[in-house]
Amino acid sequence: MANKPHMNLVIIGHVDHGKSTLVGQTLLQTGQFPAHMVEKFKEEAKAKGKESFALAWIFDALKEERERGVTIDVAHKRFDTDKYYITIIDAPGHRDFVKNMITGTSQADAAVLVVAAPDGVMAQTKEHMFLARTLGVKQMIVAINKIDDTKPAYDKARFEAVKADVDKLAKSVGYKDEQIQYIPVSAFVGDNVKEKGKIDWWTGDTFLKAIDNFKLEDKPTNLPLRWPIQDVYTIKGVGTVPVGKIETGVLKPGQQLIFKPSMKPGGATGECKTIEMHHETINEALPGDNVGVNIRGIAKNEIRRGDVAGPVDNPPTVAKSFTAQIMVLNHPSVITKGYTPVFHCYTAQVACRFEEIQKKLDPKTGTVKEENPDFIKTGDAAIVKIIPTRPMVIEPSKKIPQLGRFAIRDMGQTVAAGICLDVEEAK
Repeated sequence: MANKPHMNLVIIGHVDHGKSTLVGQTLLQTGQFPAHMVEKFKEEAKAKGKESFALAWIFDALKEERERGVTIDVAHKRFDTDKYYITIIDAPGHRDFVKNMITGTSQADAAVLVVAAPDGVMAQTKEHMFLARTLGVKQMIVAINKIDDTKPAYDKARFEAVKADVDKLAKSVGYKDEQIQYIPVSAFVGDNVKEKGKIDWWTGDTFLKAIDNFKLEDKPTNLPLRWPIQDVYTIKGVGTVPVGKIETGVLKPGQQLIFKPSMKPGGATGECKTIEMHHETINEALPGDNVGVNIRGIAKNEIRRGDVAGPVDNPPTVAKSFTAQIMVLNHPSVITKGYTPVFHCYTAQVACRFEEIQKKLDPKTGTVKEENPDFIKTGDAAIVKIIPTRPMVIEPSKKIPQLGRFAIRDMGQTVAAGICLDVEEAK
């Protein structure tokens, strides 16, 4: 398992289109579940009159979810294809998907958008497509599911019609042909997950084979070092040890680092003495590595979670203000100038004020609908100017995308998501 390249796959799509069932079936067919467990689930499901949910139950092990038939928990599940070792991020609804994509352990390498053949494109399908694009997902499988449930069953014409609709949507948000693969599946029956099954007219790839067509991007080692801090420890006899995941660049012992914004005016500087990962000393840390570093010259109280370390000659950017493209996912009323929710960006959580709403965009195409609108609401996309209430690091997404994405949270939920377009640096 360890010798296969690792890929993070996020599963998105409208709430009842069969995401969990597809994941359950995939785990089943790649041998992640003993068959007797599945039989047990099927019997329980039958007893409750929810037979079609049996496979999804593999996934939604929480009792509450079984009663309601919806995914609440974000489950991280693993399986292998011929080529990759896959971690699946199954997102209940787009709000959690966003939080995971941005602040979670994963930047998704690829997405699977599940669209039910009988229903076709729904409002959430459109939102998810735009969101995946906004958040930088460059490759996608569109799994046109429930193909066993078309009239007539396994209808090729219906597959082609839904494919054409989704393709129009994909093009409108800026995806290119080579970034998207379309496949028919029946997650419930298990057709075209590993074997073609009853979809005898299909000549393309199965779901598992399509996953192997994805490409892993090279680690962003050529970008400047950016290392967001998750925690800071003081270890007896060692000193100050910040811990966190390298997002971009390479960290080596002997490097001079600057931590920003930091409790020290202008940033705290120190030297990287040694790097540890999984309790072993390593001689360089690469993007994705979660490391603890012994820093000389910095006191524990000078740095904290949410600070970002970078090279002294190419320090992280601290924003006085920034412009961003956002999508409002779920706000109970309207967002106006002066609104100050919490922005979650890598490990930082900072309250930020909406200074200007500059443009309202069409969330399906990104074209400008209105200049300087008075407000924006759920479903709107917009270009906004933001002022953090205290110093924070954020980078323009075109330069360092890993530090340019954020989720906006308020009232215990993700209200919006976005990317930073441009930063006015704090002096």
